[in-house]
Parts: sequence; C-alpha cells; structure tokens
Amino acid sequence: MVMCNENAMALKKLYFCIIAVATLVVPSAATAQEIKAVQLYTQDELLKMIAENSHLTRVVEDRCQLVQDIEARAEVLKVPAYQFLWGDMLAWGVCVEAEPERGIDFMSLAAQQGLPEALEQLGRYYAKGILVQEDKTRAVVFLREASALGNLKAQIQLVELFIDGHGSPYDYEDAYRWLYNAVTDDKKVHARIASYLQALEKLMHPKAVRAARRPLES
Repeated sequence: MVMCNENAMALKKLYFCIIAVATLVVPSAATAQEIKAVQLYTQDELLKMIAENSHLTRVVEDRCQLVQDIEARAEVLKVPAYQFLWGDMLAWGVCVEAEPERGIDFMSLAAQQGLPEALEQLGRYYAKGILVQEDKTRAVVFLREASALGNLKAQIQLVELFIDGHGSPYDYEDAYRWLYNAVTDDKKVHARIASYLQALEKLMHPKAVRAARRPLES
C-alpha cells in the first residue's frame, strides 16, 4: 500500500512537471495572438529607430521573432537599413550568435550604399578602436562622408578628430561649415558645437572661417 502511494505521488509530481514545461514551451492563445501581430519594420520606422539607437532594443523586445526576415532583407534584398541592423545584431550577438567580423562586413555594405548611420558608426568604431583596430585616418574618411550627408553625430566627431590633430587642414572649412549650420534643440549639444567651432577657428585662417560661415545652400 505504501509503495502504491509512493508511486502515485511520483506520477503526480511527474504530471505537474510535464504540465509546467508544456506551459513554458507552448504559448497560450493570447501569447500566440501577440506573436502573430508583430510586423516587420518599415524603412522609415527602422531608420528612425537607428537614429535613436533603439533598433537593437526593439529587436529584443519583439522576442527575436523577425530575425529571418531581417536577415533576408539584408542578405538577399540588400536594403541598406536592414544591412546595418543585421550587421549590428551580428556584431553584438543580439538574437543571434555573435560574429563581429560578419557584422562589420554588413555595416560596410550599408555604408557603401550611402547610409549615413552606417558611415558614422564605422567612423566612430575606427576612431575608438571598437571591434576593429583603431585607425584615425580611416575614421576621418567615414566621418567625412557621413558629415557631408548631414549626420550631426559624424560632424561633431569629425571636428573632434581635427582638433586633436588628425585629418587634413584642407577639410577644416567644410567641417566648420557643416557644424556652423547644424540645427539642434539640445542645449548641451549646442554648447558643445560652439566650443568646437571656437577650437577649430584657432586652426584656420580668418578668411577661411569667414568663407565657412556661408549657408550650406550657397
């Protein structure tokens, strides 16, 4: 009788264990409905997320459901924004196994197609030696291209490099003009820009400074 009770208790425990595992593995109807509702990001949505640096967080918040779609749009359709997203995911192991080298390759493909955010990020990585070997010269190249496309983060970093003695003095006028005509409602960024412009002026001929203060459209 004792043995029967012990067997019954063991079976009961096993039953509840199976139920618990099944609950974890098999989503409820509500969860399945929620999972089904996740839509792939539009180009504008993704670009906005990248600009806000929230793209990786969003992929995780969506429970990594869109990995295959993101990969397809990066590798097959070669959409620059998705190449950048996929590269970032690979570089940092977000929802996939980390493959930094492939990640940088995909960021580079997006940069080659003229995506400012990709150019800026590569420039920043080379400037600081993140994932790649530090290379200020290469950083200037990427940041200059991103700056010409209106990326404010790149413009600020480019001037930082110039102030620190990197890059060519022939580029100072363009860098000054981009930053001088930059628009931001962030008071800290505004003050930082003003400080960098003053520092850059000390490296430039007064005539070059006057020329650099022309509007961008002229």
